[in-house]
This record gives sequence, C-alpha cells and structure tokens, in this order.
Amino acid sequence: MSPQLPSHSQVVVVGGGIVGASIAYHLAHAGIETLVLERHQLTGGTTWHAAGLVAQLRSTENTTKLARYSLELYATLKEETEQDTGFRQPGAISMASTANRWEELRRTAAMARYLGIEATEITADEIAERFPLAMTEDLHGGIWLPQDGVVGPSDCTMALARGARQQGARIVEGVGVSDVLTEPTATGPRATGVRLDDGSEITADHVVLACGLWTRHLAMTAGVEVPLMAAEHHYVVTEPVPGLDQDWPILRDPDRWAYLKPEAGGSCLVGLFEPVGIPWPKQGPPPTDRSFITMDPDPDHLSNWIVPAFDRIPALHEAGLRLLFDGPESFTPDDSYILGEAPACPGLFVAAGFNSIGIQSAGGAGMAISHWIQHGEPPFDLHDVDIRRFERFQNTEGFLRKRTTEVLGLLYASHHPHRDFETARDIRRTPLHDRLAERGACFAEAAGWERPAFYARPEIGVEAEHHDGWGKAPWLPANGVEHRAVREAVGLFDLTSFTKFSVAGDDAGAVLDELSAGDVNGAVGRSVYTQWCNDAGGIEADLTVSRRRADEFLVIGGAGTRRRDLHTLERAVQGRNATVTDLTSAFAVIAVMGPNSRDLLQPLTMADLSDEAFPFATNREIDLGDALVWANRMSYVGELGWELYVPTEFAVSVFDTIMAAADARPELGLELCGYHALNSLRFEKGYRHWGHDITPDDTPIEAGLSFAVAFDKEADFRGRAALEAQKAAGATQRLVQVKLVQADDADAQLLHHNEPLLRDGERVGYVTGGMWGHTVGAAVGMAIAIRGDQKVDKAWLDDADWAIELPGGRVPAEVQFRPWVR
Repeated sequence: MSPQLPSHSQVVVVGGGIVGASIAYHLAHAGIETLVLERHQLTGGTTWHAAGLVAQLRSTENTTKLARYSLELYATLKEETEQDTGFRQPGAISMASTANRWEELRRTAAMARYLGIEATEITADEIAERFPLAMTEDLHGGIWLPQDGVVGPSDCTMALARGARQQGARIVEGVGVSDVLTEPTATGPRATGVRLDDGSEITADHVVLACGLWTRHLAMTAGVEVPLMAAEHHYVVTEPVPGLDQDWPILRDPDRWAYLKPEAGGSCLVGLFEPVGIPWPKQGPPPTDRSFITMDPDPDHLSNWIVPAFDRIPALHEAGLRLLFDGPESFTPDDSYILGEAPACPGLFVAAGFNSIGIQSAGGAGMAISHWIQHGEPPFDLHDVDIRRFERFQNTEGFLRKRTTEVLGLLYASHHPHRDFETARDIRRTPLHDRLAERGACFAEAAGWERPAFYARPEIGVEAEHHDGWGKAPWLPANGVEHRAVREAVGLFDLTSFTKFSVAGDDAGAVLDELSAGDVNGAVGRSVYTQWCNDAGGIEADLTVSRRRADEFLVIGGAGTRRRDLHTLERAVQGRNATVTDLTSAFAVIAVMGPNSRDLLQPLTMADLSDEAFPFATNREIDLGDALVWANRMSYVGELGWELYVPTEFAVSVFDTIMAAADARPELGLELCGYHALNSLRFEKGYRHWGHDITPDDTPIEAGLSFAVAFDKEADFRGRAALEAQKAAGATQRLVQVKLVQADDADAQLLHHNEPLLRDGERVGYVTGGMWGHTVGAAVGMAIAIRGDQKVDKAWLDDADWAIELPGGRVPAEVQFRPWVR
C-alpha cells in the first residue's frame, strides 16, 4: 500500500468524477473522514466529456429539488473555493414541433411554476428573438427557462474536490479498486472496505461506489446488483458560426433528438439522444486500463440525426466541424439514476447511472448521499431513484443490452401518459399470460411483469394498441366496459404481480405490529390495511397484512416495491424469532370483483361466501373447482370481491373454471379487466397508490388515512410520536379528491399527473394522479393541497373557487375529502 493511503477511513468513495467529488465535498463539510480513490485522473471517466448543462427541472418534485440544489451550489462554489467553475446562466429554451410535444411542455412548465422555477411559454417568434439564427417555422412554441445554466465539467469537479480537501478529505489519483470487502453477518454480507489493485486493503465504515459505468461490475464483487450499462453518446462541435453568441440560450429540440449549446468564440456544440442507442462495449465489462475513453463514431448512424439537428440552425450546415465526438455514458433500465444503500449489503452506497444528466444532478446527489450516511435515510423521498426499485434480473447482461438501446433516446422521447417500454419485454409472465393474450389483452410492463392494461374489443372499435397522446385514448371505451362491469356486474383481474411475503415464527405478530401503524396482530383470519412509517410519520410502505395462522402472516404489497418492502422486513426480523419468505412467484392472484362476484364464485366452492360467514377484511383457505386457494376478501376497487391466491401450478385450471362458470351464466356479466380499469375505479373511490398519491414525505393523517392508524394499540410503532403530535395539531396539507367541471364530455381534458391545483387563483398543490371516471362521467383524481401553517379543513375546501392548471388555461374543479363514489 502506498504510504499516502490510510489503512482505514470512515468513508471510502470510489470514483473521482463530479459525483464522487460532490459526495466527498458534502461528507467533508459534515466533518466525516473521507477518502476518495480514483483509478486514473479526476474527471477521466465520463465527466470530462460532458456538455456541462445544468437544468433545474426533472420529472418529480424531489429530483427537481436535487437539480436546483446543484445549480445553487455551483453558483457559489467559485467564491468558496477560489476555483473557477465556468458557471453562467444563459437560460434554455425547450421547443415543440408537434402538438403532443407542445402539450407535454406546457404541462411541464405549469408544474415548474408551482415549484418556483421561472418557466414561460413563448411563441415561435419569441424564440427567434432570443436566438436569431434558429429556424422556427415548424414550431408550436417553446418554454423559456432563464435560470438554466452551464458549467465547465472538469473545472466544477476540481472546485468540488478543492472544497472537499479544504475540509480535510483526502483525494488520491492513480489508485484502482478491484473489490468491495464484505464480512458475513446473521442477515448477509456487510461492506467493510475495499481491496486495491495491488492487493492491499483499506477498511471503512461505509463504501460509496460513484465510479460511473464501472460501478456495475465493481458492485458485483459484493453481490450487489447495480443495473446500468453504457451507451455511445455523440456530439459535434462546429467551427465558429458568424453571428452566433455564446450568451444565447441553449436550445433543446427533442423532436429532432438534439440539444444545441452556443460555445465561446461562436462555435456550437450539438448533442444527440437518438431513439436507437448503441450499447458499449459490444461485449463484456468496460475496460479499466485507460481513461478519457473515446470511440470512433459511425458516420452512417450519426448522419441520420445530425442533419435534422443542424436544420434547426441552418447556418451550421455551412460551418466546418471542429470535433466529432463519441464517448460512453451510463444508462439505467428506467432512465433514472441510482442512489442509496444496497439492500443486500449494508454499508455499501451507490451513486451512479446518471443517464447523461450527471452534471446537473451531482450537487444534489452528493448532498443526498452524505445525509443518508449520516442519518440512515435520505433527506426526503427519493424512491424514484432508490436502488431498491430494481429487480435482480434487470441487472443481467441480456436485459441491459436490450433496454439500453431504448433508454438513451428516452431523454428526449415524448413522455405521454401510460408510456410503456418497448425493449426487453415479454420476460416476466404470469401463469395466465397466454390465456389473457388469447382474449385480447394489451399488456403493459411493471417491474418486468407483463400485465393487462386493457382488453381489445373489436365490436366497439378498440384494438390491443397503446396510445401516444394526452387526450382521450382510443382504448377509453374498452376501459369503460371493464370499469362498469366491476361497478355493476363482475370483473376479473390478474393481480399476480402483487408482492407476497410470509412472515412466520413466534415473534412474527410482534414484529409486524411494531412496523405497522395499524393493529395487525389480531385474530387468525383477519386482514388489515396498514402503513409502515418512518420516524417523521411518512409512509414508507402501503400494504395489507393478513394473519393466516397463529404464527404466520402474509404481507401483500405492490409490484414495484418488492425489494424495498423485503428489505424493511429483513431488517425488522433481525434478532427475533421470525423469518421472512418471499412467496411472490409461488402464487398467482385472480381478483374477482363486483356486485355479482359472490353469485359467480359461490357455486364453485363448498365454502360459505356470505357476509355473515366471510365478512370483509377476512381471509381463509377455500376449495375452488379442483384446487385449494387462499381467499382474501379485500378490494382495491371498492366493490364486493375476493383476491384468490392460487398456487401457480393450479392457476390456469382455476381461471378456466371461473371462465366456464361465467360462460354458463352470461347474465352475471363477467368481463376481463386490466390495470387501466383498476386505476379508474380506485380514483373514483379515493384509494391511494404508494409512489404517486402517497410517499415517505406524506403521513397517514395528511393522506386521509387516519382510520388505518391504531393510536390505541399497545405496541409502539415507528412514527407514532410524530403522528400523535400531528393529530393534535392538525395537518397543514391533505390529499384531496378532485373532479374537473367541463361542459362537453367529448372534448373534456383529462387529469394525469403533476397538474397544479389552484385555490382562488393561487397555486396550493398539484394532482398526484387521475383518470376518466366512468361512473362519475368526469375526469377525477387526487391532489395534494397545502395551506401554509394552518390546518386544512372542510371549511377551507368549501369556501373557495378551485381550478386545475392545464394547457390552454385553468379548468374549474370540485375539491373534497370524500371520494366521488362511496
């Protein structure tokens, strides 16, 4: 080991790009002993070739907070460190060449204004005024973001590194890390340090992998999956263009898959996020023996996209090319970066996979990782970038190579509602998949699962095709058929993607009671809807706990939170007489819902399905046809029904039995139903969805779920003190039900997500989600309403004029606590 290296550090950060430097900067400012190890030179991975764009707006409120934090940090970094960062704010214009894109941009701008970001809709002529060389004849308009900035990526990294060193951090170049060290514990490995290329070791309390596209393979040495892969990213830099001013704004031209950044001296950097990316390297892990990597661009591939990009500034066609660049950037399966502590290896943190937005994200990511290490949790809800959101198979080479071809272009693809991935599909099927496909299912993907979104109904002109717009989709009539069947007759859903955990042992009830805000440690056969909270009372999980036997419970959650919820359970049972078994793949789930569900199922079982014998929120094993199934009388649609948990080998037989019974009794009106119907039904009933309507930043009281909190139970539970205090004081924000008031249903606008909510003309919240409510006959959804430091109550809701900010203006709305269908 080199004499300059210690044998131990509180934190070892692997990677000396802008993200690693930011993490070191924030840890050092917190007084934490930090060692950064960079195999080659600082910035030599991918930071050095970044375009240096610092935008503020991201897809969610909290990732926008991180981006804004970065911008604010970079604006002051030179003053603190006396190291120039190249920071300036020329602003940026996002442009729309299509009606769909213009709708998307105007919705994005409305949410930006709610978040305090200056965002103005401007015309094509106004774009031309700000960028006189631009061709604007094809544009519907643009969004002017005057605060967006740029930095010199290498300069900014050096400033962060200097700021870290000034606070005591050690940053060492030329030291490669070959392995993450771990030690076994009762619950699995824990990170204890790193092994260097020369075989020497450095121990640490925490290890942070911030080594870009090399992170995936290094993490594997600790048994941790970090699903990312590099793709080739192309840009060109022109010779000087007469009249081009570097102080003109950056142009984002997503319909041409390009961004255009004026540079010093009148040249222009034109970067591409083309719709079909090229994974790199062609096979195997990325090389570790060199830095500042570049590739030879394919002229044919490049010419497909660079020519239309140049058309935006026609003068570029006359300029020579100073640089034709092709370099690697790491991308993740969902196009969001990866932060957090690895669930399979405590003590190991990851900050990687930044999908070409590492510069704008690095400041906030460094702050978040530092907070996470100090406090054991992120500064606010970061579930959409949390490493626990991925499934293990998504780290396989085959999956990543397929998906990476798509995700490069997703940065500039249209982000319309219900957009679905096109690559790496048809991998994770339920046992009923083929049966449902035969009956016209149009599938959508969630956590890799292929799930019916809706069913084709040629008799009403609906094919099994998705829709790429913002208005009423062609599948909406089919959605209406399925929706009304559940409300008025009976519908069948395949809910196999539910996560299912068995928690068993003498301490199982006590463990779950300490986790759950609800009173789950009750009688055998009882099912309880509950939340798991953090210390602030925020909702970390939203699920059902069902007692199957005296010493066994089944915990049921959503498809996208399997690893997150499993991680919570595995930590909770440490040192207790309880075990956790993941049964997600062991059972299919067939949900039969609607007022005729009992009439359909009762002839198929010897069990008594009456209200008296099988009341709501109870569960038991029953026979059904030729199989034994576990029946749970719960509902996510607000109608009579049962979730049938069927061992996978019996699933097709049970499905066929139910369908045969329905065919024999057409008067019952059974319809196969997809997840679009599940959502439209739940919105009418006000049923929350974790990750959209409720998050770790929202408490059960704020979410209108006080009924699910057992304040009177003996067991203490995490977040109890915070919830009791909030209950006494009253909540200053609430989740409310919203409905648009529109005269013409045929031309009605819809609620989707992130539309600002206005009270007497003032923005006080935003829509968390919505769909068309077929029972109500209107666009319905849920929204967060915030009242400063005063309690949100019924009088405050009633004594106001409400509206939703949508493209084209503000649409009147009704707002209330109660659901629209009771």
